[in-house]
Amino acid sequence: MANFLAFLMLVSFWVSFISGQNAGLEAPYRIHTLFSVECQNYFDWQTVGFMHSFKKAQQPGPVTRLLSCTEEEKKNYKGMDLAPTLEVPSMSRHPKTGDWYPAINKPAGIVHWLKHSKDAQSTDWVVILDADMILRGPIIPWELGAEKGHPVAAYYGYLIGCDNILAKMHTKHPELCDKVGGLLAMHIDDLRVLAPLWLSKTEEVREDRAHWGTNITGDIYGTGWISEMYGYSFGAAEAGLRHKINDNLMIYPGYTPQPGVEPILLHYGLPFSVGNWSFSKLEHHEDGIVYECGQLFPEPPYPREIKLMEPDPNKRRALFLNIECINTMNEGLLLQHARNGCPKPKWSKYLSFLKSKTFAKLTQPKLLAPPRMQTEVAKEVKEIDEPIKPYPKIHTLFSTECTTYFDWQTVGLIHSFHLSGQPGNITRLLSCTDEDLKQYKGHDLAPTHYVPSMSRHPLTGDWYPAINKPAAVVHWLNHVNVDAEYIVILDADMILRGPITPWEFKAARGRPVSTPYEYLIGCDNELAKLHTRHPEACDKVGGVIIMHIDDLREFALLWLLKTEEVRADKAHYATNITGDIYESGWISEMYGYSFGAAELKLRHLISNEILIYPGYVPEPDVKYRVFHYGLEFKVGNWSFDKAKWREVDMVNKCWATFPDPPDPSTLEQTDENELQRDLLSIECARTLNEALRLHHKRRNCPDPTALSNPALDTTKDIANSRKVGRFSKTDDIESNPVPRNHSQESSKPKVRDGLFSTLRFWIILLWVFSGLGFILVMLAMCSGYTSKGSSKGKSNKSRRRSYTGFLKTNARDRQGRKSDASL
Repeated sequence: MANFLAFLMLVSFWVSFISGQNAGLEAPYRIHTLFSVECQNYFDWQTVGFMHSFKKAQQPGPVTRLLSCTEEEKKNYKGMDLAPTLEVPSMSRHPKTGDWYPAINKPAGIVHWLKHSKDAQSTDWVVILDADMILRGPIIPWELGAEKGHPVAAYYGYLIGCDNILAKMHTKHPELCDKVGGLLAMHIDDLRVLAPLWLSKTEEVREDRAHWGTNITGDIYGTGWISEMYGYSFGAAEAGLRHKINDNLMIYPGYTPQPGVEPILLHYGLPFSVGNWSFSKLEHHEDGIVYECGQLFPEPPYPREIKLMEPDPNKRRALFLNIECINTMNEGLLLQHARNGCPKPKWSKYLSFLKSKTFAKLTQPKLLAPPRMQTEVAKEVKEIDEPIKPYPKIHTLFSTECTTYFDWQTVGLIHSFHLSGQPGNITRLLSCTDEDLKQYKGHDLAPTHYVPSMSRHPLTGDWYPAINKPAAVVHWLNHVNVDAEYIVILDADMILRGPITPWEFKAARGRPVSTPYEYLIGCDNELAKLHTRHPEACDKVGGVIIMHIDDLREFALLWLLKTEEVRADKAHYATNITGDIYESGWISEMYGYSFGAAELKLRHLISNEILIYPGYVPEPDVKYRVFHYGLEFKVGNWSFDKAKWREVDMVNKCWATFPDPPDPSTLEQTDENELQRDLLSIECARTLNEALRLHHKRRNCPDPTALSNPALDTTKDIANSRKVGRFSKTDDIESNPVPRNHSQESSKPKVRDGLFSTLRFWIILLWVFSGLGFILVMLAMCSGYTSKGSSKGKSNKSRRRSYTGFLKTNARDRQGRKSDASL
């Protein structure tokens, strides 16, 4: 019996511990959430939305509304029961200066709470929010990385006063000034030190009217309205607090979230819209909507309408956040009206949606793994008790074949790799047959791992060079001791503009990062159902891949096997199933990747900010890391299409470069989008040419202004050395993610090897005139010229016929090459 009672006590303890109840032990950390308001209808509807979302998000611990009211306002105020409340003396009109500045109530209210609330005596962590926020998930400070002395906050980049004279005037430690606000999560001991400084620095900045200018504060109105925000930053600097700044937890509706990031806080401080519908909180300043039965904010579009409205998945996700914000507030208003005793509202389609399982599922709490915190780096960094964990090692891979077509791409990629600052090493996976390898000259172009070619499948005989990519990755994993934790996989036809790191794009074990390939429609139809047990896990991705080495080891062979499987499924090559306009199965390798990942349920973080195709209009302020020049792109009359350079030896012919793009100074300045697009296109082409010039310089090519030495330029064009039938008409579609018609214009290689120097031109001209003079002399001297000329004419005709046949043959070859798609 004693054993049984002991067992019951043990079970009771663990149940209490797991559920967070008090089982004779206090919970290890206690959280209290605060938000500040005034006695106005404007703040009442915000309070209703905040409190409703607080409960839906399952935020732990109690919440307190700091209500700042004058005695006169309190007489007519109706909203005392809207939230757990601590009444705070109003400082909207400053008791000493008479300055009207309601924003000061926030730090004043927190100082009052610390002094007069019993809750402040039993709290470990405090989360401070604004009333115009909607919670989507719990905000737990220690899970977000908050520590004593290191609060967590959102980034407010417009607080430029941290960088200029304003900080130097208002804090002894301007180097510690962090541009933060919005979301604040800190230890109670830090708040006790900070709160009075927050209040006093707010008063100080507010009185400094001489420095309210936009160029000093960043306040576009120049009215000192953001003095309270500077009061916080300057007060925290005085207290020696350094923030862990997280720019992913909070988002303003109307903004597009980072791909793969799930914000858990919506701050609707700015106007936002969805189609023709819009919302601005300032339009509801005097709205008594909390107390008017049946009144809600205008209903936004429904989710199914947004799906039709916006094809881009990340922008569509932003629109979903917009409607979630307003729908959550309307749901809260409905429940508040019921508490007010309002009659049950009449049925409507919108009310039915708010009560539906669909809406409940869309707004269920977002329980997120804590993202990486980025601590602002100061000039003088305080000592940290724990050593900073070093960044994981990275290794970059790209796959090529033994042709000069891939060689010039390799030259461009390796050159850009060294310029970009990409961490770690890079390896070229070079797939060659034994015969190709004997004649291959590009061994020194990159650090190389040699791979047996699978272009011609050893079992089926199928000609499909794209399979070399997964086959090479499998071979590399099986033959190399890899000490890197993350692998970055690129294509050869890419130019790096900056580092691609797992820590920046938040790759993790079981969570690779990639770029969107929306045209892979097979993820949504029968193709996925045929080739993976988990079609719901099929991500339409490709191009750039960041994956943990352990995931890659499990995944690589599946990538290869699924590629073979999809390639063999000729019955489903159709465009309406695969999205391949050529219906040739050329993108089987891409589906092999997506289906292989789906088998392991590897769900990708999809980023639109890593890769851009030259010729596409960039998103404002996005610093793309990769150019993928798989598609033809143009700037005015100049154009570049990699497919037209398939059979031109750019690496072994001295000073061979591509036609130079226009000078940026010649571009039209009227359309900013077109200007930025063209500047990126020019940058890509110039980087390729610069890479080639440096390559030729390393080969000790002669001075391009001097006569060329034939002995130094003996490489024949690979067009004649390529075997017939080596490439099918779609042998390069694999790297082009979006089918596109190619221009009929062609560009010839520009070879600067001295052939057209001024000296040679005159030598050739002199030779031509000498030849013409000799012919005239012969005409005059030879009486039998006519008959002999006849036979010579026949010989010449024979030559012309032979040459014409050669032209026709070349024309047919060009026509075959024209159908090559280079994606």
